[in-house]
Amino acid sequence: SRIVNHPTNPVHFVFAGKAHPHDGGGQALIKTIFEISQRPEFLGKVIFLENYDIELAKKLVKGVDVWLNTPTRPLEASGTSGMKAVMNGVLNLSVLDGWWVEGYRENAGWALPEERTYENQDFQNELDAETLYNIIETEVTPTFYDRNEEGIPVKWVQYIKKCIAEIAPEFTTTRMITDYNERFYKKMTARYAEIRENDYALAKELSAWKRKVTYYWDTVKVLEMDMSDPSGTLLLGESYTAKIMLDVGVLKDVDFGVEFLVTEHDENGNIEIIESVEATISEKAGSTVTYELEYPPETPGNYRYGIRVFPKHEKLPHRQDFAFVRWI
Repeated sequence: SRIVNHPTNPVHFVFAGKAHPHDGGGQALIKTIFEISQRPEFLGKVIFLENYDIELAKKLVKGVDVWLNTPTRPLEASGTSGMKAVMNGVLNLSVLDGWWVEGYRENAGWALPEERTYENQDFQNELDAETLYNIIETEVTPTFYDRNEEGIPVKWVQYIKKCIAEIAPEFTTTRMITDYNERFYKKMTARYAEIRENDYALAKELSAWKRKVTYYWDTVKVLEMDMSDPSGTLLLGESYTAKIMLDVGVLKDVDFGVEFLVTEHDENGNIEIIESVEATISEKAGSTVTYELEYPPETPGNYRYGIRVFPKHEKLPHRQDFAFVRWI
C-alpha cells in the first residue's frame, strides 16, 4: 500500500496470465491477486488483466516499464517473456534464475540473489518479499522518477540503452543460430567429411582401436606409484610431485593419459573437480611407460585429490566418446 500510494513516486502493478486447468495453486494465486485488486486502496493501482493471450502479451512487453518475475529458485525453466520485454527496452526485476541468471547486467535491471538463505520456503518467501519491496522503494522508483529539467529520467534511459545494447543481442534467434552453426554444425560437417574420406578409413581405424583397447583394458597394470606426499596434505608454496609406472602390455601402440585431479565437495556433498593436471611421459621401455607430474597448490582449502588413467586417441571427438577410466 505504501508503494502504490506514494504521494510522489507511485507504482502500478499489472498482473496477467493463466493457470493450467489442473494447477489449483496457480488458480488460487490468481484469485487472490484479483481480490486484492478490488480493495479500495488498490483500485486502479493493482490491476489484473483477464484473457491473457499473444495480443495482450504484445502490449505488455512493450508498454510496461519494469518486467517483474519472481520464480521459486531453481524452478524457473527459462522465462522467455522477460527476453521479449528486453527487446522492447523494458527493464527486468527478477530472481537470478532461468534466463535472468545469464542475462542480468549491473545497471541494466535489478536482481534478487540466486542463493537461497532458508531451506524453509515460507521463510525464503518472506525474505524475498522484503528484498523485493526494498529494491522497488530504494532503487527502482527513485531511478524512474529522477528527472532533469526537461522531464527526462536520464539514469533510467541509460539503463534502457545498456539493456538493449548488452542483454538483448544475447537472446535473439540470430545469436542462437550462429552458436549452433559455429559450435556444432560446422564442426560436425568437417567431422563428417573426415570420417568419409578414403572409404571411411578413419571410422574403421577408430572402431578397431576401440575393440582392441576394450579387449586388453584389464591387462593394463600399475607397477609403481611414487607420490611426494603420501599423507594426503598439500601445502601452499610447495610442489606436489608424482611418478606413475604402467605396464600397458600389448597396448604399446596406444596412448594413455594420466591425470591428477584436485576435488572438493559442494554443499550437497557432490564431488566437484577444481583443477586437473595431465602427466607427461618421462621414460618408455617396451611395455613399461613412466609418467611424471608436478602440481603446486595455489589456493588454500580442504581438498581431496586422485589420479586416473584413460586411453587416448587424437581423432576421438571428445573424452566421453570412449568412457574407459581407471582410478589409481
